[in-house]
Amino acid sequence: MILTVTLNTALDITYRVPSLRQHASHRVSEVTERPGGKGVNVGRVLAALGHEVTVTGFAGGATGHEVRDLLASEAPGVVDALVPVAGATRRTIAVVDQHTGDTTQLNEPGPVVTPAEWSAFQDVYEDLLGSVSAVALCGSLPPGLPVGAYAGLVRTARAANVPVLLDTSGEALRRAVAARPDIVKPNADELAELTGSHEPLRATQDARRRGARAVVASLGAEGLLAHTSDGLWRAAPPSRVKGNPTGAGDSAVAGLLSGLAQHLPWPDRLSRAVALSTATVLSPVAGEFDRAAYEELLGRVSVTGEVTAA
Repeated sequence: MILTVTLNTALDITYRVPSLRQHASHRVSEVTERPGGKGVNVGRVLAALGHEVTVTGFAGGATGHEVRDLLASEAPGVVDALVPVAGATRRTIAVVDQHTGDTTQLNEPGPVVTPAEWSAFQDVYEDLLGSVSAVALCGSLPPGLPVGAYAGLVRTARAANVPVLLDTSGEALRRAVAARPDIVKPNADELAELTGSHEPLRATQDARRRGARAVVASLGAEGLLAHTSDGLWRAAPPSRVKGNPTGAGDSAVAGLLSGLAQHLPWPDRLSRAVALSTATVLSPVAGEFDRAAYEELLGRVSVTGEVTAA
């Protein structure tokens, strides 16, 4: 069983418009709604790959009920262990310009989580760690949680001997890296904010010095750069693709977790992560991937690098 944590779950709403223009009214050609938040997206992709998955985090209000209903109806294989809160779960709005393929994202902040609700979640989390092989901590922190929330969850996972992957940003990332997560997966901007360096190789090295055991940086269309104790690798798709990038990073996390759970060597984990990420760009809905594209891409991802000393 793999556990994914989404402290700031969401209802992901995607609008498609023929052309997006500022200061203008638009006719929406298509609307889709999915249970969302980074860890929920990761969980759905893992379930589609055949893994047993539990998702936890917070859900509240009418939007939270809709997220849970959609999980039950549209995400077979995903176990719902979300913890109720009084506040309303947020919504995220993606507006896709069908002419250019560009996506504009609007993200609400999320509900205010009380100390009692945070304490109840930590009890649930600690119990769940007793039956999982890996855990992913994903996304932003909702209002009310301490900035060191993820750092505490990393330490709890390490005390339970459960490998932990961290995918967050800002001060929450800075605090949690020092707790020594097994894998950190920032994008290029998050990595630069953490380290002060815009040179990816130097930045991944610095992130490891700060505490991360392995750093896998998302470099957009250029793929992934992985700096681990086993070696240094770059993994890239065979060609650039156009589509909706929403959820592509979450699919990369799912690929890394899937490979970790199956004890695959790093190059195979990275191939899976890049193929899933690219296949997600080709899918019209966040948190899903084009399976035919994934299977075709899997053998064509370019992985270069070498085994090195830590």
